Amino acid sequence: MQSSYAETFERDMGCTEAEWLGWLPAAIGSCAWQQDGQSARVSIVPGALQLRWQPMPPRVIALMRMPVLRVSFVFSGLDSGQRYAFMKRFDLYMQRGGG
Repeated sequence: MQSSYAETFERDMGCTEAEWLGWLPAAIGSCAWQQDGQSARVSIVPGALQLRWQPMPPRVIALMRMPVLRVSFVFSGLDSGQRYAFMKRFDLYMQRGGG
């Protein structure tokens, strides 16, 4: 988790579009959202978050192939504290790992 989040940034997520769409509702919690193709608008009172995603070529490391989904985040009408509060939950729900 980061200590702050800019109004606009991009991330490469290690998942397929289907996985992303399966995880997204839990990650945004009770916020209303509307999907339109490969984008979604999330209402975060008093502002919003515009998400856009695009499948990229898989990341290949030796014999391993990992899917890559490039996601852009554009916040509007939210200050740094509000962005942080939203992303704290979002990142916890999107975090994957093992061990």
